[in-house]
Amino acid sequence: MAPDESGALLFPESAVWLGAMVPKRWAKRAVTRNTIKRQIYALGAELSAGLELRAHLVRLRSGFDRAQFHSATSDVLKAAVRSELQQLFVRARANPAPGLRP
Repeated sequence: MAPDESGALLFPESAVWLGAMVPKRWAKRAVTRNTIKRQIYALGAELSAGLELRAHLVRLRSGFDRAQFHSATSDVLKAAVRSELQQLFVRARANPAPGLRP
């Protein structure tokens, strides 16, 4: 990883770092955002073995319709999130992004 302005490494260990961004504009209720983040971290822990040793950020880019997902913690919502995340992790393992190398 590249050092920051002070010369210290931003991510000092060689590991898979996983972050999640779930904007309020795509998931209005906090309970929905937290449920989505928990799904990201849970699936990331299961599938991180195939990812590059670097920081990865998962960002929600479209909304989950409240009419389709009535409950913020419903099994239907969790299954939909998990399905999309599995596809994302498969693509991430198949096509590693070019970027900074240590």
